[in-house]
Amino acid sequence: MAIRTIFLSKLIGLYSIVISLAMMAHKQATVETVTAMIHDAPLMLFMGIVVVVAGLAMVLSHNVWSGGAAAVIVTLVGWITLVKGALFLILPADVVANFYLGSLHYEQFFYFYVGLSLLLGAYLCYSGFKAGAP
Repeated sequence: MAIRTIFLSKLIGLYSIVISLAMMAHKQATVETVTAMIHDAPLMLFMGIVVVVAGLAMVLSHNVWSGGAAAVIVTLVGWITLVKGALFLILPADVVANFYLGSLHYEQFFYFYVGLSLLLGAYLCYSGFKAGAP
């Protein structure tokens, strides 16, 4: 596995694990915070800018579609991040809110979404630290 893939697997994996566990520990506060954020247009503009920068950084530095599952997952995370940030910039805040709260049923499936993030993080950590071990 390439050095950049190993680094990004560890980074994304650890980030996903820490954030997922924190969100699980404070479900109600997390749901209330996300709900408040997506209804705040200036904050969504700022979030869109930050997320686009993060997505562009990942896509420009790691656009690898072969070399194993971890490499492809890291690339997909980069592209999904970039698209999500662009949608935050393009779509009105009420459309984003309707999507998260209505279509995705964020509060009802909270543990499912956070669980997916936790599993993704665990897999990327495992892959990154296993490949990076001497």
